[in-house]
Amino acid sequence: MAAKSDGAAAAAPPPPPPPPRCSLADCCWTLCALLVFFSDGASDLWLCADYYLRGEYWCFALTLVFVIVPSLVVQALSFRWFAYDFCESSDAAAAEAVVAATSGGGGGGGGAAEEKGDVSTKDSDFSAKDSDEERRRGGDRGGATGTGTVLPGAAGTGAVLPGPGTGGGARGCCRACAWFLQAVIHTLQLAQVWRYVHALYLGVQSRWHTDPERRHYYWRMMFASADISMLRLLESFLKSAPQLVLQLSFIIQAGDVLPLQGLSASASLVSLSWMVASYQKVLRDSRDDKLPMSYKAVLVQILWHLFTIGARTLAFALFASVFPLYFGIFVVAHWCIMTFWIIQGETDFCMSKWEEIIYNMMVGIVYIFCWFSVREGRTRCRLLIYSLTVLLENVFLTAAWYLHRGPSSSESYAVAMVCVVSSSYALGSFFMCVYYCLLHPDGPVSGWRPVVEKEDLPAELLASPAVSLPPDVVSSPPRTLQRTKGPDYSGVDGDVFQVRPQRGVQAPVPSLSPRTEGPVIRIDLPRKKYPAWDAHFIDRRLRKTILVLESAAPVTPRIQYRCLATPKEVMEYETTV
Repeated sequence: MAAKSDGAAAAAPPPPPPPPRCSLADCCWTLCALLVFFSDGASDLWLCADYYLRGEYWCFALTLVFVIVPSLVVQALSFRWFAYDFCESSDAAAAEAVVAATSGGGGGGGGAAEEKGDVSTKDSDFSAKDSDEERRRGGDRGGATGTGTVLPGAAGTGAVLPGPGTGGGARGCCRACAWFLQAVIHTLQLAQVWRYVHALYLGVQSRWHTDPERRHYYWRMMFASADISMLRLLESFLKSAPQLVLQLSFIIQAGDVLPLQGLSASASLVSLSWMVASYQKVLRDSRDDKLPMSYKAVLVQILWHLFTIGARTLAFALFASVFPLYFGIFVVAHWCIMTFWIIQGETDFCMSKWEEIIYNMMVGIVYIFCWFSVREGRTRCRLLIYSLTVLLENVFLTAAWYLHRGPSSSESYAVAMVCVVSSSYALGSFFMCVYYCLLHPDGPVSGWRPVVEKEDLPAELLASPAVSLPPDVVSSPPRTLQRTKGPDYSGVDGDVFQVRPQRGVQAPVPSLSPRTEGPVIRIDLPRKKYPAWDAHFIDRRLRKTILVLESAAPVTPRIQYRCLATPKEVMEYETTV
């Protein structure tokens, strides 16, 4: 961490925008997501018990495996995240010391100066370095050594903080209880429930409190929502998708549908479609360079994935009931082709090359069942290629089953199955067109963004990324500064929280003067491109540091990622980092 101050008093800051808070719709959405999770898990366990009581031990074993193994994977990942977030961090304490030294009163030229009743704030830049560089340079930065953390250069003085593990006995007892409680929760496979309840609690707190507590709770709620959406998406495609194909295969082979089989398959299908749409909404809400997704668009996207995944899994089940071995070969081949296609697209989600490859392999599993955007830019061509490929595969799988079905399947039954597959995929394609043509946050498919005539705007504003953002309803995620995109960067900065005018109202022309008051959290990393998460969402060390800076700063801090496109940026990073 490093901080600097130019010692010159800044002008009086403009009134801040209304602070964000969790809406009532957000709370209802979280409760519905929790209900979907319970229905999916409870129906699978109930079906396992029913198979065991009926003496169908092979069905019982397969169903139970696809319940336990994915749950164990998700619980282990969730507990790993909890252990990292809950452990004391000397870097977080150091960040708090920097904020206190640079924005508090007294000492050097970095504090707040009060003269004749007027308060002037100084510009302060905070640099959050990459996690790997911090680990390598920890010994040279005055990290946690001995019993304290020493920070030279903070407002001209050294700030000394007690190191981790120096709390009293009561605090240690509370921490032990928290560890024990989390161990019990994760052992009982209830990590998702705890994270949903925790996100709901943070959202309610953001509604009840006023600034500055409101914005702090909202930041934490967005981080919690990102965590649970990632975990649930992973669990859905490791558990719900295989479970859906498995139960449909049992139904087709038996020629009869048990009530619990239908309930379990329906719950798995709803969980899959729900989590894909929910993940896209939370990801969009976390980015300032993308407009948020309305709940109307989310519902249409759920219907889109509900029918397309339903048709896909039914075609899988029909083919697997006749050719189980060839079905396994087909799935592996499809996964390899999709994974290679994703890797060729050069995604940028993770912090290292090997993590990126593992991530691409996981997305390849998702591509077995449905479309999932992983690259920035217009997805029209890629989506069309994927949709045609899935359509041809569904036709091939269904036709192979129809031609080689057993004698127990009547002609009317076979025709009905073919009609269900085709009509379900057609309905899913229809809702996909509705989403992209009418409800996509960036605008209709014919013109993705509202057309802005160049002669109506000053030349200086044409290069600003903020101008291309169409108006929308008020959105309040922890939004960062607009990313500087190469040499076309105009120097116009955006606030962390941006209030957008309602749709249909002409957006005001942004001011050319950048906001300079208050702290700036500078992250020495290039910003990842959408649809990747920002680094401060996936890098938990950055997240902890930003939360401390945000809670200790007198005003809402701004976040800026590295952009070395101009000599000024290079000079600033050479002198402050």
